[in-house]
Amino acid sequence: MKFPLSVLSIFVATAIVGCGGSNSSTPTASRVLLISIDGLHQQDLANCIANNTCPNMAALSQTGVNYTNAVTPGLSDSFPGLAALITGGSPKSTGLFYDVSYDRTLYAPTDTNCQGAKGWNVVFDETTGVDAQNGGALIHLDGGGSFNPQAIPNALINGKCTPVYPHNYIKTNTLFEVVKANISGSRTAWADKHAWGYDWVNGPSGTGVDDLTRTEINSIYPVTGKDYTVGYKNTEVFDNLHVQAIINQIDGKDSTGKLTVGVPTVFGGNFQTLSVAQKDLQANGGGYVDAKFTPGVEVAAAITYADNSIGKIVTELKNQNLLNSTLIVISAKHGQSPSDHSKLVKNGDTLTALLQANNYLDPNGNFGQFATTSGNLNDGTGLVGTGIVQTDDVGLIWLRDQSQTAAAVATLKANLGCTSTGICADGPQAYILSGSQLAPQFGDPLQGRTPDIIVQPNPGVIYTSSTKKDAEHGGNAPDDSHVALLVSLQGLQAQTVTSSVVTTQVAPTILKSLKLDPTLLNAVKNEGTQVLPGLGF
Repeated sequence: MKFPLSVLSIFVATAIVGCGGSNSSTPTASRVLLISIDGLHQQDLANCIANNTCPNMAALSQTGVNYTNAVTPGLSDSFPGLAALITGGSPKSTGLFYDVSYDRTLYAPTDTNCQGAKGWNVVFDETTGVDAQNGGALIHLDGGGSFNPQAIPNALINGKCTPVYPHNYIKTNTLFEVVKANISGSRTAWADKHAWGYDWVNGPSGTGVDDLTRTEINSIYPVTGKDYTVGYKNTEVFDNLHVQAIINQIDGKDSTGKLTVGVPTVFGGNFQTLSVAQKDLQANGGGYVDAKFTPGVEVAAAITYADNSIGKIVTELKNQNLLNSTLIVISAKHGQSPSDHSKLVKNGDTLTALLQANNYLDPNGNFGQFATTSGNLNDGTGLVGTGIVQTDDVGLIWLRDQSQTAAAVATLKANLGCTSTGICADGPQAYILSGSQLAPQFGDPLQGRTPDIIVQPNPGVIYTSSTKKDAEHGGNAPDDSHVALLVSLQGLQAQTVTSSVVTTQVAPTILKSLKLDPTLLNAVKNEGTQVLPGLGF
């Protein structure tokens, strides 16, 4: 079986410079700004530069390296996508496969003595904040100001039943931790879309990020009475919070602008507006109008918004005389699939239905957090030891009984067709991974965290019947995995690298630019992740 490049090249990606020479006399970076524009495909960046619709990113490309064949490491949900950028590791090292996953070694949040059944459906998303306790409404921008105790499972560690917060859940350290531990007086900051679910960016120490902006995109926007993802214009309002936080930090303040704390050594954040615009229905102006990534009205506006935001940030760096010493990295946790609307297939969640029909999961859907009293996630009533399946444009399968893996795979392979009951995985870019084909890239399922089976359907397939979105991410379809990657530092020679690189290479590059050993990141050491080529670091 032939796997896509981004599956095969998780551990080491060797690259050559496509045009221009290496930067043999690279200027010195004193700090690094990392920005993830979720959904930003390489083709989006190429098109907007060519069409002069993103002048600020185009300007940065004149003093930087544009990697035109950058891919995510096998999965492209927000968790593994960001983890790649800040740890240098794939899900095999980080243990992060999706924001909704499963761990066979964990106990339920209510099992504070760790004496019951094991196997918990871990959900670290918008419901990780205390607002969601007992299925409550997400009324506060900061998620309520603390963790939802019903979202925090337990683990038996050295004989003691111990809560597993998101920062305990990640299995490897982050560049924020490395920088704090190895650069005297350094400061770190990050802003993302879930106030408490993204606590894992702190790394296992729990203290990697000095200034973690606690903003919740799924909280209720008072102006509309709906959350910030309902309409890309509303998402702009949310993303503006991150832009302002970064500007405050450039000015030496904390993210609120209230305290003088000094400029961070490594900082940045996430923009969601483009992702929301890409998902919106094509009939509403969302997504793309053709297979050439020609943006619809909403996507075009979202790219302009992102570029203007970068312009504001760069202007503030100039105003504070910091631009020449700041390495700027622009990439994306993930792309969005499909860009070509003609490839869109929404037959419903036929994968889950097939697994239930053949008794690999409870036939009535009574598994994990899909069976809670309130009907909402993380209300404390999820089921233990049931296995789960997580689907979007990928299928991650944790079976109720791992001994049924071979039988389940056989059932899936007997139903590959794109029919009302088939799993739409019969094309040349689709695949099913399990056992010895899965473990080298994603880890051993017998250790409890890795899915037993990963199903990558045909590009364009989304396991849903939703009438609210025309695109998704999470899997390894080309539009999911082929993302923008631009690394800029004033004084660098403009270059284009056309050979393959992986987004895991960003983290070691950031450390190298700060004159730190990249192997201080455990995932970099374990996977042999290389520094990005063409920079001279």
